[in-house]
Amino acid sequence: MKKEARLLRVGVLGCGPISQFAHFDACRKARNAELYAICDLADDLRTKMAAIHEPRAAYRDYDEMLADGQVEAVVIGVADQFHVPLCRKALAAGKHVLVEKPLGVSVEECEALRDAVRESGRTLQVGNNRRFDPGVAFAGRFLREEIGERLAFKSWYCDSTYRYTMTDNLQPIPRTSAQARRPGGDPKADKRRYFMLTHGSHLVDTARFLGGEIAAVRARHVERAGAHCWFVEADFADGSLGHFDLTIAIRGDFEEGFQVYGENGSVHGRVYLPWFHKSSFVECFSTRDGQYHRPLGEDAYSYKLQIEGFADTILNGAPQHGAGVDDGLAAMRAMVAIARSVETQEKIRLADVTGGV
Repeated sequence: MKKEARLLRVGVLGCGPISQFAHFDACRKARNAELYAICDLADDLRTKMAAIHEPRAAYRDYDEMLADGQVEAVVIGVADQFHVPLCRKALAAGKHVLVEKPLGVSVEECEALRDAVRESGRTLQVGNNRRFDPGVAFAGRFLREEIGERLAFKSWYCDSTYRYTMTDNLQPIPRTSAQARRPGGDPKADKRRYFMLTHGSHLVDTARFLGGEIAAVRARHVERAGAHCWFVEADFADGSLGHFDLTIAIRGDFEEGFQVYGENGSVHGRVYLPWFHKSSFVECFSTRDGQYHRPLGEDAYSYKLQIEGFADTILNGAPQHGAGVDDGLAAMRAMVAIARSVETQEKIRLADVTGGV
């Protein structure tokens, strides 16, 4: 692991599971970033994580970490309900931000955050790590450069009842604390809302990344046998048609993927759980040469790659490959529109939605 001479000094807020499973290690392994600081209210958890990951500084108080002039950017890995206010604090302190998906929990607060990002001049990236999967990135380039007009886009995200049997073997044993700060009530109790925000945010961001802007949706939902299923018809802004399948949880293997049909070819992708660090299996057929094209994607640690992309934008002015604040807001609109369509059984224009899922 060779580090570059100039490293982005990152402070990670939250020592919970997503930071333990992804962000701490990704910052340490990124070629152009370092885990400079960590922050958590839970003294026992923060002390354990500091001993394991050895940041230069460990803070109990978020404001103190933001006041540290050596911290250039923060990764926010806490509950969804805290995302927007904590992002705004970081921006006000002059820090760049990488915030876990979803961007927020309502259209209005995401709009306010978008305005704050524009005023700050800082970079904000949403943690839709699928964009950094080498297979998904390859598909995105093919669609931009070769496929011509899109005809149709299909995608699916089907979590598995066996998913945690797999991930428990892949991830480190999580450390917990009774002192950890949690949002009021129990947001995970409303499964329909929780699944949409947690898993639907991946589905709609990948759809926008590969299919373009979503103009309207018509959705149906069924809850049966302890599982939730959404089938969504989508109208894309370019006139192409879309279909999304979000099912939590299927009795079988985890399934995430996409198909795109276009003027000059087609794309098929199967996405693996990110904890395998395995590139999506993606095949792109081009009428230009009558052949399928498939990348290897030997480095597929998408959480590390998203940190590296984030740092490249900040340090070197590279174009932002990750989801920006406008992408996060658009994803929020899509999820709210799906929820409204389920309620009304009508087609919903994304531009018209307000509120939350």
